[in-house]
Amino acid sequence: MELSLDTLLNTYVIPWGAKIVMALLVLMIGRWLAGMLIGMLKKIMVKGNIDHMLVGFLGNIAYAALLAVVVLAALEQLGVNTTSALAILGAAGLAVGLALKDSLASFAAGVMLIIFRPFKLGDFVEAGGVAGIVEDIRIFHSVLRTGDNREITMPNAQIYGGTIINYSARETRRIDLVIGIGYNDNIKKARDLIKGILEGEETVLKEPAPTVMLLELGESSVDFAVRPWVKSSDYWTTRADLLEAIKAAFDKEGISIPYPQRDVHMIQDAAT
Repeated sequence: MELSLDTLLNTYVIPWGAKIVMALLVLMIGRWLAGMLIGMLKKIMVKGNIDHMLVGFLGNIAYAALLAVVVLAALEQLGVNTTSALAILGAAGLAVGLALKDSLASFAAGVMLIIFRPFKLGDFVEAGGVAGIVEDIRIFHSVLRTGDNREITMPNAQIYGGTIINYSARETRRIDLVIGIGYNDNIKKARDLIKGILEGEETVLKEPAPTVMLLELGESSVDFAVRPWVKSSDYWTTRADLLEAIKAAFDKEGISIPYPQRDVHMIQDAAT
């Protein structure tokens, strides 16, 4: 049975054409509204002094969610059963999730790193068995630069799943030095020399005050615990300067810095 042109137009072309036009209008207007709403949301977050990386991440997630709602609304205009579509998408998402579980774990870890911010760009951290300066924090991985200028790319799951040590989190750090002198050296003289060096070092902070105290009587040396406080940015240079100054002062004043040694006594057999 052949359909007449009028029947074809009235039954299929015009109704479906109207549905397609309505679906396209819903899609275009919905995308425009979603973009406008996300732009407003980002401006509000920026005014609230929220980290720019977090603003971009949350904005992208919110835009994707709104866009999914718009697509579903457009499909409804075409008469598609969105309940069935959601079930199919859910099953597909489960399959993809099982196949990409490691990537999803890194994605979740990236979200946690951005939200809780255990470190920020430019911080010197130790995480995942690597120490370096944080150069980038991405959704699936982060980039660190080591002291010898190597670029390390690490999955976020490896970073967030372990201990994170942030050396830049505080403005100040304590330098812990163990300085040993010989048992025949003058303890008071050595302590006064160390204190004088600490007082003369400009980068050593007055508060908290540095401490110099007898740590222990070792096997080969009398050990002092030398603990000055410095700005975090001055840590390594100050540490090196103090070690050099203490060695030079001890050499000048005749105070020894012993190294591990043992006395061996030879017992001769009386029968030989």
